[in-house]
Amino acid sequence: MKIDVLTLFPEMMEGPLRTSIIQRAQKAGQAVIRTHNIRDHAHDKHRTVDDRPYGGGPGMVMMCEPLVAAIEAAEKLEAEPAWVVYLTPEGSVFNQAKASELARRPRLILISGHYEGIDERVREEWVDEEISIGDYVLTNGTLPALVVIDAVVRLLPGVLGNDESAGKDSFSADLLEGPQYTRPVEYRGKKVPEILLTGNHAAIAAWRNEQAERRTRERRMDLMEQRNEKGE
Repeated sequence: MKIDVLTLFPEMMEGPLRTSIIQRAQKAGQAVIRTHNIRDHAHDKHRTVDDRPYGGGPGMVMMCEPLVAAIEAAEKLEAEPAWVVYLTPEGSVFNQAKASELARRPRLILISGHYEGIDERVREEWVDEEISIGDYVLTNGTLPALVVIDAVVRLLPGVLGNDESAGKDSFSADLLEGPQYTRPVEYRGKKVPEILLTGNHAAIAAWRNEQAERRTRERRMDLMEQRNEKGE
């Protein structure tokens, strides 16, 4: 997969892209992630990318010309068309199903907005999808872009080493993940549930599913309602 991130703050991308699973995926050639500074496509000496909104109002709006130039420059890096995603609080809320969907696309361009957003004409003509990572406002869309990258890259085949791991994550079946335990068997009087020590894989799988459903009912009843609607 190839991912291009358009942002005014490329330095925010540097650390996360050089660590953990995202770094390993890049070194293994499973993901190519490139960061582009939108200011590089401004044409004045001040590298201006924003202006006051027509009609008045607070804040600034990102201009069409430098942003479209950045999108088109990124698109030209590969022959295969890219799916262009704008990170904005007004987008559809990101979830595990959306991460899986994006992971199946060979190319993504992620647009990190700033100020009061981007000129509506860019959204109408150059953006394929708008995504929000939650109902709150951040200073810009670079952190949301990193969240999307992390969630998507870990789903690429071979990235986790054991592809079953992703299938057992929270939300993968509209369920939260149940409790997990490791050594020692007993710690300060609290013991690992006996079922996990039996070696009976079928019984353990049933117990884990029961615990996942119980935790989901207690903490995210909305997910259980989704499962009921699907008849699961």
